[in-house]
Amino acid sequence: MYKIPISVLVVIHTPDKQVLLLERADHPGWWQSVTGSQNPGESLLDTAVREVREETGLDAAAYRLTEWGYSNEYEIYECYRHRYPPAVTHNTEHVFGLELPEPLPVSLAPREHLSYQWLPAEQAAEKCFSPSNEEAVRKLAKGEIPG
Repeated sequence: MYKIPISVLVVIHTPDKQVLLLERADHPGWWQSVTGSQNPGESLLDTAVREVREETGLDAAAYRLTEWGYSNEYEIYECYRHRYPPAVTHNTEHVFGLELPEPLPVSLAPREHLSYQWLPAEQAAEKCFSPSNEEAVRKLAKGEIPG
């Protein structure tokens, strides 16, 4: 079954702008926030909650999950295109933030991620492999996200 080319990016952070990054299992050295494609019939909010639970073990409903009010359209990396219908080359990513009271330990999905780390937002932005993820973390660092 092909993925829908609509996804969420969830930047998990603390009030003092520590950001959680996950290292991809399929590309060691590629660090990112929580991401994932929407399932059929699922709202974007439901997708965000599901992906946070699957990738970190955290219950997003127990914390402050907010839509940041913007989305990105980007070309899907060649190495991931086989997951989408044959003619699909672009994805629309909707950006969310999840604020935790402090850096918490997480339970990684071993097939998806190798490790995690909490970093100050500016350092986290520099480590993100995805330009849209880097941009979202920089917006957080600069206070440019909706409260």
